[in-house]
Amino acid sequence: MKQETWKKYSEWPLVGAAFLFLAAYSILIIAEPPAPYADALLIVIWTTWAAFGVDYVVKLLLAPRPGRWFIRHPFELLVVVLPVMRPLRLLRPFSLRQVMDRAPGTAIRARVMAYVIASAVILVYTVALSVLSFEKGAENANITTMGDSLWWAMVTITTIGYGEFYPVTVLGRWAAAALMIGGFVVLSMVTATVSSWLVESVAAAADARTRASQSASSEELARLTEQIERLHHRLALGPEETGRSHTDINPRKEPG
Repeated sequence: MKQETWKKYSEWPLVGAAFLFLAAYSILIIAEPPAPYADALLIVIWTTWAAFGVDYVVKLLLAPRPGRWFIRHPFELLVVVLPVMRPLRLLRPFSLRQVMDRAPGTAIRARVMAYVIASAVILVYTVALSVLSFEKGAENANITTMGDSLWWAMVTITTIGYGEFYPVTVLGRWAAAALMIGGFVVLSMVTATVSSWLVESVAAAADARTRASQSASSEELARLTEQIERLHHRLALGPEETGRSHTDINPRKEPG
């Protein structure tokens, strides 16, 4: 079996596994259900982790050059190692490269913006969940509810950082660092997309003005050319024809 064949048949099942992981992890952290239900949710979480682990191992073994594939695909490893990365697997069927390949012209920017916003939403939510799981039982913690964690995540990814909420645990700070880097990437992509749109809009307006000016110049040149041709034609007739024409147009009476 080739790696592409494995990807074809495993893509959507892994998307389903990512969705199950996110749902189970959310219920476990936010609702804190009692033991029987919590155990069932943990089984779902560990099962999805095993699915991602099997997928990674199979892809590594099926790669033509396993060492090179390992170096060039760090995201695949992060999905297995870091729980916070697993929900991002929901976006994998719609990778940024595929989004750009399928949309020509200005549609690329709209799809890139949608892709970036969806990535930011999933990243904010999953990091907020992770930080809440690390912080809510820690001493002197100020992030103790999902609302506080979501607020902290939103002000962090947008680089506002009011400072009213902040992680106090080591793992929480590592998650915060990942969110800061993700926020920088998201804002950079949004800025680049908007800048591209503005540059293209200004260029289109300037091109329209240039064409209008060229059209006006062409009309003026055509009028001047026509006047020159008329003058040349009158000169070519000679003084007799010109005088006769003038007499016919403005006849003068002989004195009586």
